[in-house]
Amino acid sequence: MKDLAQAEEDEAQELVAPKTWKQRLWSITKVVLKFAVTVALLYYVFSKVPLQKVKLRLMHANYWWMFAALVCFFASIVMSSWRLSSFFKSIKLKLDPRFNFRLYLLGLFYNFLLPGGIGGDGYKIYLLNKNYKLPAKKVFWAIMFDRLSGLWAIGLITVMLIFLIPQIDVHIGIPLGIFITASAIYYFVAYKFFRDYTHYFWQAHLKAVAVQALQVTAIVFILFGQDFTGKFSPYLLSFLISALATIIPISVGGAGIRETVFQQLSRVFPMDIDLAVFLPISFYLISIIVALSGVYYVLRPSRLEEGLPKTEDNLEIK
Repeated sequence: MKDLAQAEEDEAQELVAPKTWKQRLWSITKVVLKFAVTVALLYYVFSKVPLQKVKLRLMHANYWWMFAALVCFFASIVMSSWRLSSFFKSIKLKLDPRFNFRLYLLGLFYNFLLPGGIGGDGYKIYLLNKNYKLPAKKVFWAIMFDRLSGLWAIGLITVMLIFLIPQIDVHIGIPLGIFITASAIYYFVAYKFFRDYTHYFWQAHLKAVAVQALQVTAIVFILFGQDFTGKFSPYLLSFLISALATIIPISVGGAGIRETVFQQLSRVFPMDIDLAVFLPISFYLISIIVALSGVYYVLRPSRLEEGLPKTEDNLEIK
C-alpha cells in the first residue's frame, strides 16, 4: 500500500515536473498497451458474439429507458462525490460540495478519456496538496478508503444476488458469513491503523451502497429498454463481477474487460449472450457521456473553484 501511495504521489507530480524522454516514452507505451489490450479483448468477444446483433440492440433500444439509465448513472456520480467528501471530512478537509463535485467530474474525465495521462485520483491528490497544503499521502488514503467502500458495497449487493440465482449451489450462510467476517476484519484494520479515516466510516459506506444500487438500477433500466422480461439477477451479478474486474487498469476505461467478463459468465448463468455483451457496452457509452462533462473544467480551469469561499475556510483547525 505504501508503494501504491508513493506511486500516486509521483504521478501527481508529473503535472508540474518536466518529463524526461524516458518518461515520455513510458507514457506513450502505457497508452499503446492499454489500447492493445482493449482491442484484443473486444476482438475476442466479437469473435464469439456477432457485432451486428449488438448493433441492432442499440439501434432498436427504447431510448427513454436509456435516458433513465443515464440519469441514474449521473445520480450515482453525485452520490459518489458526496461519499468521497465523508473521507475528506475525516482528514479535516471540508470542501464546498460544488467544488467537490466539479473535481469529481474532472477526475472522471481524466480516468475515462485520458488513459495515458495523469489519472483522476492523481490529479485530486495534486490539486488538494497544492491548494490546501495537505500531505499527498493523507489525501491518497482518503481516496483509497473511498474506493474500498465501493468494493465493500459491491460485496454486499453480490451476496444478496447470490441468494437469487439457483445456478450458484451454495448455502447463503457461506457467502454471508465470509462477507461479515471480512467486514469485521476490514473495520478492525481501518480503526487500528487508520483511525482518522473512520470518523464518518459507516456513513460513507452507506453512501457507497447507494452508489452501487443506483448503478445496478441503471442496468435494470437498460434491460427495460430491451423489453426484457426474464430474470434480472444473473445480469446484475455479472455486472458487479465485471466492475470488480475493472479495478486493474489494463484497458481504456475498463472497455473490453466488462464485455469479456459478461461473455464468459454467459456460459455459467442463463443469459442471452448478445444482450450480455450489449449491457456493458451501453453502460460504457453512458459513462463516457457523463465523463465528457468534466472536459469543461479542462478547457476552463478557472471555473473549477469559481464562487467558492477562500481556501483557508475549507480546513478545520485541530
